[in-house]
Amino acid sequence: MIVPEKNTDKLDKDVKGPLETPQLDFIRAIIEEDIKAGKHDGRVHTRFPPEPNGYLHIGHAKAICIDFGVAADYGGKCNLRMDDSNPAKESMEFVEAIEEDIRWLGFDWEDRLYFASDYYEQLYEYAEQLVKKGKAYVDDLSAAEIREYRGTLTKPGRESRYRNRSVEENLDLFQRMRAGEFPDGSKVLRAKIDMASGNLNMRDPIMYRILRAKHYRRGNTWCIYPTYDFTHGQSDSIEGITHSLCSLEFEDHRPLYDWYLDQLGIYHPQQIEFARLNLSHTVLSKRLLKQLVDEGHVSGWDDPRMPTLSGMRRRGYTPEAIRDFCDRIGVAKRDSLVNIALLQHCLREDLNKRTQRVMAVLHPLRVVIDNYPEGKVEELDAANNPEDESMGSRKIPFSGTIYIEREDFREDPPKKFFRLAPGREVRLKHAYYITCDRVMKDQRTGEIVELHCTYDPESRGGWTSDGRKVMGTLHWVSAEHAVNAEVRFYDHLFVKEDPFDLKEGEDFKHYLNPNSLEVLSDCKVESTLAEAKPGSRYQFLRQGYFCVDSDSIEQRLVFNRTVSLRDTWAKIEKAQQ
Repeated sequence: MIVPEKNTDKLDKDVKGPLETPQLDFIRAIIEEDIKAGKHDGRVHTRFPPEPNGYLHIGHAKAICIDFGVAADYGGKCNLRMDDSNPAKESMEFVEAIEEDIRWLGFDWEDRLYFASDYYEQLYEYAEQLVKKGKAYVDDLSAAEIREYRGTLTKPGRESRYRNRSVEENLDLFQRMRAGEFPDGSKVLRAKIDMASGNLNMRDPIMYRILRAKHYRRGNTWCIYPTYDFTHGQSDSIEGITHSLCSLEFEDHRPLYDWYLDQLGIYHPQQIEFARLNLSHTVLSKRLLKQLVDEGHVSGWDDPRMPTLSGMRRRGYTPEAIRDFCDRIGVAKRDSLVNIALLQHCLREDLNKRTQRVMAVLHPLRVVIDNYPEGKVEELDAANNPEDESMGSRKIPFSGTIYIEREDFREDPPKKFFRLAPGREVRLKHAYYITCDRVMKDQRTGEIVELHCTYDPESRGGWTSDGRKVMGTLHWVSAEHAVNAEVRFYDHLFVKEDPFDLKEGEDFKHYLNPNSLEVLSDCKVESTLAEAKPGSRYQFLRQGYFCVDSDSIEQRLVFNRTVSLRDTWAKIEKAQQ
């Protein structure tokens, strides 16, 4: 169950912090009043109605948490309904991906999976009822003419010259539309409402259009398809939905939602709108995300840079972190831009509790310990997670040749550089103290290729007989036992905080981050990861949180960096306090 979410209008572009006192959001306040009044006999029944024309993103996760969470909080039900009324863009691939994503987030629609296409016959009958009541007509205007006749926000629309056809003629034409007698785009069925309405959605909206496209479930059974506005409310009514929760862009559509239900005289759910999620440094629009995929700016819908749930899952996000994030941003009545740093903060908090610590060297520098016994290999104890002793420990091999990070050595160290340098002693994590004695370089390039060190055999585990301490502790891997790995680093998909904040004529793709992906191909990770499976998450000491990618093969592991160790949001909150 999702706990009641913290209060509304927060986390705007100035990154205001969340309020401390939890209270009912406005949706739950409405529902509680409905329950007290006995409305719907006290039932709470919601639905999540995605269109199967793409993959779900983090914005959908917010809606999912609200739809399923509200129902769970009041002992109700939540349906999953595919709004599949546009066959040209929909497929079973997207249906299956949507189901997988919702289950991964931790929600269950039980046996209540529905499709708008299940209701095509009933929707057609509803449309015929409106025709017979003189509330709908067949229009022969072209799409361009319909747009022109619609008017603007300051200019009323004009009535179509076909608007006053008789009921008999409209019914005949509509039935012939269904029978396939007319070409695509030649006619539409429109509601007859008010072309002078101040709400453009009420200016005789289109209900049905002719479209000969094979439906992924219905095949070629239908050649006319209902619009979303006509499908939505009637589907809610058929399913007995009590509270139809929508994002804020549908607020202007609510009068039309109500009009259809009232004219048909059928069961009437209540539509309630909430602010959609806008997240900094990315776009949350299936249309724009599809454009990035189709044009090759990303490798696919599950590219780890994408805000899709499949991409986030591949990158290493946890469903718990996403649900926590959705809870923290709450349910608002106005749009705002949420800083992506808050999402990353939720992720770090969750990963810190659940991930095993391991050692990985991303820019390896070879170190030979000259006084370590030749051929000797030790197994050293290492805690898996200091935050959770129940995760136990593991054995890691140590030998006379190891790899350290190249940046952990300086031949001429600056002030306050406490890592390895000529003549300096440092501690190897879980192992020994070593001192650098010699530096080997490539004679042609001058690049440092190897260090020669000595170790103190009495310092195992970081303890020394004389009690001396060192300032620097380095992570490492045994060269003999290291596993080869490729590591992919990801940055924001867009360099602009709000890619929708564009000047006239600007393309949002202009702000794509050219450095959103960096690949390191010669990394070394500790041997305990040799059998790591795709989806496994780890904290690389001093490096960040990483997840094994599905691209991994037997000879080479591939890791995606999920998130760095540095917590920008924690700094923001501290500054605010």
